Amino acid sequence: MTIEKCRAGKMARVRHIAGASLLVLSTLALGGCQTSPRADSMITGSTEPASLKTTAEAAKRWEAQPGNVKLGLHYVGLLKSIGQTDKALTVLGEMVNRDPNNSNLLTIYGKELAEAGRGKQASDVLHRLVVNGTADWKIYSALGSAYDQQGQFKEAREAYQAALKAKPNEISVLNNLGMSYALEGNLSEAEKTLRQAMTEPQGAREPRLRQNLALVVGLQGRFEEAKEIASKDLPPVQVEANMTYLRTMLAQPDPWQQLKPAAGAKSG
Repeated sequence: MTIEKCRAGKMARVRHIAGASLLVLSTLALGGCQTSPRADSMITGSTEPASLKTTAEAAKRWEAQPGNVKLGLHYVGLLKSIGQTDKALTVLGEMVNRDPNNSNLLTIYGKELAEAGRGKQASDVLHRLVVNGTADWKIYSALGSAYDQQGQFKEAREAYQAALKAKPNEISVLNNLGMSYALEGNLSEAEKTLRQAMTEPQGAREPRLRQNLALVVGLQGRFEEAKEIASKDLPPVQVEANMTYLRTMLAQPDPWQQLKPAAGAKSG
């Protein structure tokens, strides 16, 4: 194996492991510190799994009034609560087709697509909000995540920079930007960005951000330093388990193949 192929293989492993870690980021990525309600908070429904009867009744109410956004979003929330993500996205898609200029619906649909791993669909929807001038920093951050899912790192970072221009030093955006660098294999820039986020008051209190930093440091082989960072939030047994797992993953030729069956990832 040539040096170039060896390096390419190492960077591919870094991207795969960092990509797996992005699954943990969704709440931080699409949330952040907010002073107004999120558009997707309009999705209503129990946080506990709904009964099939309740969901079916909600479906009938919405089907009788398909233009009623409130009923539609309630139905979507119930579908999500019972794990019917594909059906929830289908309903949202129908709602958007019925009301294509509804920025709130586009926002909800785009974010739900991104969280479901449908990066191409998500970026298409969220880009519509950019074009019509209604995108805020959260939309740009979600758009960056959608581009990252597709490996379009240049476009992702442009979206994150737009988000940071609208909301400087927002830790959720810095977090996503840092992990975007990690996905591309630029671990030094990833670490620099995550450490920048950690200097913010909210960042210093965010365990998920700290664990991402520990991951990036560990991916560079600095396991003792990574352990020190991770141990601020995790018990010693879990820290050791994480480091062992990371060492094992980095030592294998194609670690992502072992994760695919469990990940259940869907392409956009």
